[in-house]
Amino acid sequence: MEYTALSGLDKSAILFQVLGDGLAVTVFKELSDTDLRKIRVRARELTSVPFKVKKAVLEEYYFSFLTEKFKESTGDSRKPFAFLEKLSDEQVAYLILAESPTIMGIVLAQLEGERQMKVYERLDHDQRIEALIELGDTDALNLEAVATVAADLQEKARYLPKASEFERGGGEKLAGMLGQMTLEQADLLMDKLSQDNPELYKEVKRFYLTFDDVFQLPDTVLRDVLNAVDLDVLARAVKGFDEETVEQALKVLPSKKQAMFEPVEGALSKREVGEARRTVMEEVRKLQDSGEINIADILSGEMVE
Repeated sequence: MEYTALSGLDKSAILFQVLGDGLAVTVFKELSDTDLRKIRVRARELTSVPFKVKKAVLEEYYFSFLTEKFKESTGDSRKPFAFLEKLSDEQVAYLILAESPTIMGIVLAQLEGERQMKVYERLDHDQRIEALIELGDTDALNLEAVATVAADLQEKARYLPKASEFERGGGEKLAGMLGQMTLEQADLLMDKLSQDNPELYKEVKRFYLTFDDVFQLPDTVLRDVLNAVDLDVLARAVKGFDEETVEQALKVLPSKKQAMFEPVEGALSKREVGEARRTVMEEVRKLQDSGEINIADILSGEMVE
């Protein structure tokens, strides 16, 4: 028995089985006695329903319930998300992959029926659960907050490759989208991409430079990047790297700067380290935008000093 082959009556009957007679009657209270009898009969006929099918039916019902609850609490919130209609299911999934569970839930609530489930199923198991939980807690949400989320995602969606480019040549555009994210979000998306679509991951890697890659830059480029960053920022950015790697990188700096560099003692928050590394990466992107360097050439090793 496959979930995708189930009729509406079959899903209702399975939901009836899962919830039990007492609770199911309250769920189906809007139905006529005739329709309710049909569901009961079908529920008795369906035997040995696989657990994964029951789970999928229950998730669909729960999702629908929470979506309606969400819309009631935020009013007409679909309009700011009109841009989602132009995206494929895969594009929407990648757009929200590195977002918080709350934002995942908000976006999923904007999608209709079958499409909602298709995007939902592209998320990891833990992400699905968290998105449902967050979607169920709508008390703190208001239309202004939802509209802000929509505007932010619409901006990020500009960097998504077209649906036809996800498998062919979309790596450069997707790398551009990664450049707009926090380093933690980008790393999460790249990890997911390496598992779900290794070919696209390889394509993106041709254009996307990670902070680890910075230490592999040609000395002349690395010197320009590190010279443009304050030493205290650099010290936070290299926190967690081994001493040998840091010393090797610092060799490109003038002797005076090398002597002034002081490593950070004690623990730092991920946010502090992430912000410092983002500052370094911004200097790399400035060189790229000015045409002084080409990330694809650097990562492919096609550079001569």
